[in-house]
Amino acid sequence: MKLQKNILILFSIILVLSLSSCKDSLTGVPLGNQPPNTHLFLYPDSTVAQQPSKLTVNWWGDDPDGLVVGYYFSWDERNWSFTPKNDSAFALQIGAADTSYNFQVSSADNGGNGVYDNSVVQNGINYGPEPFVDANNNGVYDAGEKFYDIGLIDPTPANLKFPIKNTPPVIEWDTLTVIPASSLPVMTFRWKASDLDGNESIQKINIVLNDTTNTANFVELRGSTRLVTLRVRDFQSANPETEILIDGAEFNIFPATLKGMVLNGFNKVFVQAVDISGAKTPFIEMPGTNKTWFVRKPVGKMLLIDDYATADDATAFYNNQLTTIQGGALAGKYDTLNISGKQIPFFSYNFYLTIKLFDYIVWYADNNPSIPAAQNVVDKYLANGGKIFMSMQFPRNPTPEIRDLREFLPVDSISRLIQVLPNGVEFVVESGNPANNGYPTLKTSTSVLGNFGLYPNTTLARPIYRSSGTQIPGHVGFMNGNKNLFFFGLPLNKLNGNSNVSQLFEKVLFGEFGISI
Repeated sequence: MKLQKNILILFSIILVLSLSSCKDSLTGVPLGNQPPNTHLFLYPDSTVAQQPSKLTVNWWGDDPDGLVVGYYFSWDERNWSFTPKNDSAFALQIGAADTSYNFQVSSADNGGNGVYDNSVVQNGINYGPEPFVDANNNGVYDAGEKFYDIGLIDPTPANLKFPIKNTPPVIEWDTLTVIPASSLPVMTFRWKASDLDGNESIQKINIVLNDTTNTANFVELRGSTRLVTLRVRDFQSANPETEILIDGAEFNIFPATLKGMVLNGFNKVFVQAVDISGAKTPFIEMPGTNKTWFVRKPVGKMLLIDDYATADDATAFYNNQLTTIQGGALAGKYDTLNISGKQIPFFSYNFYLTIKLFDYIVWYADNNPSIPAAQNVVDKYLANGGKIFMSMQFPRNPTPEIRDLREFLPVDSISRLIQVLPNGVEFVVESGNPANNGYPTLKTSTSVLGNFGLYPNTTLARPIYRSSGTQIPGHVGFMNGNKNLFFFGLPLNKLNGNSNVSQLFEKVLFGEFGISI
């Protein structure tokens, strides 16, 4: 009886509660959509140390009555961007030595109105049109494209102030940047510069000659500059200005020039990187400590190019020819440049700009000439008004391709290889052309290994020398139609059997080229 009474009481209580609950649900006011809440992994009251300018920020959101579809974030409290992700990497601009940014992020829920809205305005902020997937890449929303139906946006964004620490740039010479102890006044320099805040934060490169204490002589290059060629062309001034060719290009000469170059003296080049905040690297110098760079002033209009690697008398022979011909008119009035073994740093930049300093070139080589160099510079040099006297053999193995030779010589074809040319073989002048008068008969003074004859294009060139017999097919010497290129396909230091190679030099240099001293 007592048990039945207790069950009855318990049932009565449940019934009362049930009725009460039903009454509340029936008579209460329905709750509307509630805004979501947003959180950062670092809370505003946390201690935030100085960060690098490139950082990743993480966040999340929750919605009491729905789902979070994405997030609006801002770094300036004016411009807001949407992302469906919970993190993002940012590259922040350093405007001073140290800069602070206030980051805000608000989550958005899925309680939208089911249609695309061209403007989302909440919390006193215009967030812009609803984000969408631009399937046709036309920049505007088109019917059928997926969009984020934005409901409520958290009116209390999670925010955090990020003190951004500037990282100064770093600069060092490229490993290929080496300079000889002595050079003519053309030289190329390349460096590496970087910044943890982004290489784009490097605002300028300071470059200066010899003296870093005189800021008036600094030249400010663009921060992206990594290679320059320095060139002096004024040899009359006691204090010549130095041109700066960006990337070694003559079409990209920097408006300002460097001061302080010492011709026939020792020089140093200094560079420094400066970032957008004004942070500077120390100057780096080239050449380094205990090294010297002597810059030679050209002594005349002629350059003797040594492209001869064989250990014999060639260097002395050619220097003797230029020193003694025409009564010594060229003695002390020509410069030399050794390119055998590619001794010039940044050859592709320095070589052509160096030879352009001169009006006349004598270029001699053995059977391993720098054919790629000739391909790159000869036509340009001739078109610029220069004149070239060349004496060179071609390699035996492999035989040069005729298409390679045609890039700098007016020839149609090349003969088969003649293994040995003995001592005493004469090379005579083609008769019947008055222009060939005055050219001497030459004779080998020793045996010559590995020889080719050439077949000049008679429209573009004038054949001059051939062997007296059938020792070498075709021709070995010719002048081009413009009379600014003379070519001899054998080493002239081995053709002085008649002691008259000097007459050939005089005929070509003074007679054909018209050298004036």
